[in-house]
Amino acid sequence: MSSYDFDLFVIGAGSGGVRASRMAAAAGKRVAVAEERHLGGTCVNIGCVPKKLMVYASHFREEFEQAAGFGWTVGDSDFDWSTLIANKNAEIARLNGIYENLLTKAGVEIVDGRATLVDPHTVSVDGRKITAECILVATGGVPSRSDEPGQELGLVSDDIFFLEKQPERILVVGGGYIAVEFAGIFSGLGSKTTLVYRGPLFLRGFDEDLREFLAREMPKKGVNLRFNLNVSRIEETEGGRLVHFSDGSSEEFDQVLYAIGRAPNTESLGLEEAGVALTARGAVKIDPYFRSNVPSIFAIGDVTDRLQLTPVAIAEAMAIVRTLCEGQSTELNYENIPSAVFSQPPLATVGLTEAQAREQYREIDIYRTEFRPMKHTLSGSDERTIMKLVVDRHSQKVLGAHMGGMDAAEIIQGVAIAIKAGATKRDFDATVGIHPTAAEEFVTMRTPVADSKGS
Repeated sequence: MSSYDFDLFVIGAGSGGVRASRMAAAAGKRVAVAEERHLGGTCVNIGCVPKKLMVYASHFREEFEQAAGFGWTVGDSDFDWSTLIANKNAEIARLNGIYENLLTKAGVEIVDGRATLVDPHTVSVDGRKITAECILVATGGVPSRSDEPGQELGLVSDDIFFLEKQPERILVVGGGYIAVEFAGIFSGLGSKTTLVYRGPLFLRGFDEDLREFLAREMPKKGVNLRFNLNVSRIEETEGGRLVHFSDGSSEEFDQVLYAIGRAPNTESLGLEEAGVALTARGAVKIDPYFRSNVPSIFAIGDVTDRLQLTPVAIAEAMAIVRTLCEGQSTELNYENIPSAVFSQPPLATVGLTEAQAREQYREIDIYRTEFRPMKHTLSGSDERTIMKLVVDRHSQKVLGAHMGGMDAAEIIQGVAIAIKAGATKRDFDATVGIHPTAAEEFVTMRTPVADSKGS
């Protein structure tokens, strides 16, 4: 029997921490997990789950409007923010209970409170010292804040889920997926919404065609996009928040949401005291097997500042369990991991962007189509859909697939399997489509677009 209290102590009961705890306990390890807030971490409590529920809520207004084209007469409708928040809270509480049951049934000891590192084998939780042979840091990330005067008057994404009142006018500052998602949510729910971003086009790192597509589509849904612009300062007024911009203009809003990125949640965890090396951004430095420079301390998820995606943290948890419990040193392959932006309309992507492919391959072919979805032939909406395949011309291997439009995430999830398996464009062409669907376009694009970029 080990002289330590536990074989594994996990700091943080988010998606990665919970999965690692459960699976390690199932493998026979003595495991404890500490959580200072709510079980499930960012994703369940203040991230993807409640945000997706709010995305669903924001769709109803346009669904009501579009129903007339299909013969429906919809009566008066009204939206109540407090009802949405209350129902969201009840669902999150249900999920918290499920996570607690999963951990308890697996034999994991749940320690309520903030855990900090004392040394390579010891943590402290509210003054209680606990030892472990291995310690796993899975504390996730926190929203970043700006530094201009008055920034403290603004909200971050965590705050949105607990707002008592829906803002009539809201400014969203940022150009990442969180910014565009919340801009779509508030506009859909009826708030006058403006998104401001310092660069020429949002969603840096995504395929250029998708970025341009969304910039064309979001204004159709009422979002005012302002690029190449910064917030200079914010003042509190009787009416709300007076925002001054870098071009000399100013405008009053009820709320300002900063969605300018997330940083690793490592502050005041005792990592430096335990000798753990951090990056300049405060992320835990790890090797391919998630081990820090201190042999007994590991890290997974957003705290490592790799891919900030819930399924990635879960996959990393499974890899580390195999490493620690089964003696199989396991890396995670980060290639061809699909992702989605639940913007309005949504985007989804897997594999290389066109720009990345042009850097890595000598010659590529681009297949692209844009069309009005069948639903909107009667709905009256002018919303569009775009689909794109990036193909290595020599091997015909599909390097990337990108989509913007209705059901993008659902469709790309299936396409991602094919790309992960190494499918070629011939495999796509040989696949019979399901008609009538938007998804069939991925297997019916036959002619590359005219190549004006000289690949």
